[in-house]
Amino acid sequence: MTKKNVVESGLDMAITVVVSNPSLFPYVARKKALQKLEIEGGRINAWVDSMRASSPTHRKSAVSLSLSTEDQTSWITSHPSAMDMFEEITSSSKGKQIVMFLDYDGTLSPIVDDPDRAIMSDEMREAVKNVARYFPTAIVSGRRRDKVYSFVRLGELYYAGSHGMDIKGPAKGPTYKRGKKAVLFQPASEYLPMIDEVYKALLEKTESTPGAKVENNKFCVSVHFRCVDEKRWTALAEQVRSVLKNYPKLRVTQGRKVLEIRPTIKWDKGKALEFLLESLGFANCNDVLPVYIGDDRTDEDAFKSPMTDVIIFVFLRFCVIEDKALAFLFPKLQKIQMLLILSKDPLRQVKDFLHKLVEWKRLSLQEHSKV
Repeated sequence: MTKKNVVESGLDMAITVVVSNPSLFPYVARKKALQKLEIEGGRINAWVDSMRASSPTHRKSAVSLSLSTEDQTSWITSHPSAMDMFEEITSSSKGKQIVMFLDYDGTLSPIVDDPDRAIMSDEMREAVKNVARYFPTAIVSGRRRDKVYSFVRLGELYYAGSHGMDIKGPAKGPTYKRGKKAVLFQPASEYLPMIDEVYKALLEKTESTPGAKVENNKFCVSVHFRCVDEKRWTALAEQVRSVLKNYPKLRVTQGRKVLEIRPTIKWDKGKALEFLLESLGFANCNDVLPVYIGDDRTDEDAFKSPMTDVIIFVFLRFCVIEDKALAFLFPKLQKIQMLLILSKDPLRQVKDFLHKLVEWKRLSLQEHSKV
């Protein structure tokens, strides 16, 4: 994709959609909360601060700003509702192929205490299935690919597990004319023995911490602390760091009440998005409109991708306002940003958005067939 100058008056640029719970607005993200945690030499308190800040339901994790109602209204007004501008969004897709990218946990399924019970509803599955009939659709998750597939059970989708380090194309369904017939990509295969070793070490090390759950996601390891008493977070962070200090080729990032251990290779969900667009034949093209729906920090990597200068980014997390400057999620990126504050049921809103997109496409095809 070629870079374009950003203007305030059009939808030809990137559109960021933040789906937020009004009861959580406004919050401030602590600057101390690091997205990439230091294993060697970093203070353990920085880890714990980061763990708190990554927990959107943890009211102590971010300090509420004393913003006036006028300031809040002004900020929201400057980021109009994407749902209210649905026609403008769809009109921006004229002459372009929409490609759907969907996170799983917290986007298609509820956030639950036990990650093995994050089951998507039949209604959501049907909504995703209908979307895939009209648009190339990929599930991009931090989970291992086969686990996500066991939840979704739709063979016509692309699946990118382990934060995009395990990608496989559809087993059935429509073949998009530009796309490759077979897609299988695993850029971190050499790390598999190391990941298995770390997984076993973390299982043993965290056994003494009630509520901690270690999940092997094939090319990464997740340490969930959603059910761990906050008083034990420091001890848990120390346990994780004590294991990882012996593995300089691994790094730690954090998501929603989870520590993610990944290879140090330069690969994330943004790179997975680029790879999938290229596999579909849309590398360096102006006739594609990616739509990415996610709810976690790892999903932000997709927005930061240099290929996403034209993208609709639906973010299902609370508003992030840094300091008193009312900065947005990506203050350094010159992209048009839109705000969408929804109800306390974001999954229903995702389903409604998908239904609306499918209905728009169906009617568009009907009108086109009459011409």
